[in-house]
Amino acid sequence: METEAKKSGWELAQVNIARLREPLDSDLLKDFVANIEPVNAEADRASGFIWRLKGEDGDSTSIRAFEWDANGSAGVTVNLSTWDSIESLRNFVFSGDHVKIMRRRFEWFHKVSEMTTVLWWVPKGHIPTTAEAEAKLLEIRNSGPTPNAFTLQICFNHLGERMSH
Repeated sequence: METEAKKSGWELAQVNIARLREPLDSDLLKDFVANIEPVNAEADRASGFIWRLKGEDGDSTSIRAFEWDANGSAGVTVNLSTWDSIESLRNFVFSGDHVKIMRRRFEWFHKVSEMTTVLWWVPKGHIPTTAEAEAKLLEIRNSGPTPNAFTLQICFNHLGERMSH
């Protein structure tokens, strides 16, 4: 069933970042790195998936963004993508190989008190930049969830109306 956002020409952008405990080529990160391609392939096939940030290697591990947020860690990983709806993103995030990896995230990434994920609506076909994503993450950290920058737990439709899930 087509959502109101799809009908109105909006897509959902999301970014999530994580502070690495060790460099990507370390033994500690071996399992994480081995699962990047399969999880990305699962996302690419997921219902409602539109686009994801990729470097020349096919994933986003070579992308340099959010370095201001490394905070003494071994670096920051970035996942930036667009989806046709909140429901599509939620279905991917909480199922399959992705949820298995999420359960192990603290083996590889530092726990942080700040927000590391933010969602926002973009016009259909818009490809969000890392600079745009950085601004949205700072916005949610400074103001909390709003119609302009929100989370899967506290979300808004493309009209700015709070949604229940």
